[in-house]
Amino acid sequence: MDPDWYAAWREEAFEQLRAKNRRLQDDFRLGSWSRYNYDLKAGKLLFSEQGVVTVVSEIQIAGSTSVEAGNWLWAWANSNWPSEFITDARSARSFGKEHGIGDLTRDYVTDEDLDALGWKLTSAVTRICNACGAYRSPPDDGVGLYLILKSISWAS
Repeated sequence: MDPDWYAAWREEAFEQLRAKNRRLQDDFRLGSWSRYNYDLKAGKLLFSEQGVVTVVSEIQIAGSTSVEAGNWLWAWANSNWPSEFITDARSARSFGKEHGIGDLTRDYVTDEDLDALGWKLTSAVTRICNACGAYRSPPDDGVGLYLILKSISWAS
């Protein structure tokens, strides 16, 4: 059972993330670029237009949702991700262990609305690690990847 304060804390984290992402939309036009790529060797998310990279963000991986599996899988529970890009997810897990929050400590989390669940859990990571925002890749074959944006800038 989660602490009494957790539901309100998570909702506040979600609202904070929405505000951060609105600023990123206004300042960097996130959500409007024709293409994105993530480079896990460099730990970057690249947004481009007509083959030209325009915006660069340093990233961490929060987790992913799968329609087929019907769940959220934390990045720290997925052996496919490089360890240097899941430190924020691990910090969320440590926070969850310290405060007895099941959603932050179980490998898998289920909910009927996976998109909402993904954003809520990502917002918790964003708040815990004081990130500047988050991004969800467009679902591909029912899988959504949730990334934490550590920094963002215009490409030089």
